[in-house]
Amino acid sequence: MDGVVLVLNQNYEPLNVCNLPRAFRLVFGEKAEVIEYDHQVIRTPRREFRAPSIIRLQHQIRRPRPRVKLTRREVFARDRHTCQYCGRQSGDLTLDHVVPRHRGGGHTWENLVAACKVCNHRKGSKTLEEARLRLVRPPFEPRSDVYSLFTPYLEDDRNEAWRDYLFLGRS
Repeated sequence: MDGVVLVLNQNYEPLNVCNLPRAFRLVFGEKAEVIEYDHQVIRTPRREFRAPSIIRLQHQIRRPRPRVKLTRREVFARDRHTCQYCGRQSGDLTLDHVVPRHRGGGHTWENLVAACKVCNHRKGSKTLEEARLRLVRPPFEPRSDVYSLFTPYLEDDRNEAWRDYLFLGRS
């Protein structure tokens, strides 16, 4: 029983992805209804069940806005693989704390930028004013969106029906 199932909120908003056993528990527990089926059939000694591809919860779930994980790769993607001090694009970037950590700067989205090695070395453990550097654009926390959360699952052809519910359209 391998496979993944798209879970929609009561208002058809995409919530998350779960595995088949969890989806069956939600459906048989009458907490969710099947919207679309997969091509897979699950056989037990006495019965056969079509595997769900998309389920919708019976009750509205309130949840906090999903957040993008703070990783090197995500910081580089946010900054478009561009040094935030000189503006050069490079594949050889480092992370730089705008306000150095030993001066009270945190390891946060608003304090981390992509920097080329030359600019990072020039700035060192100084503040922007001390190093006489300016940021190309201020750092910010990127918004997590449907595209970034669910598109990795769309590489599997079995999940093509998800596109209509993720508002991505057919390719």
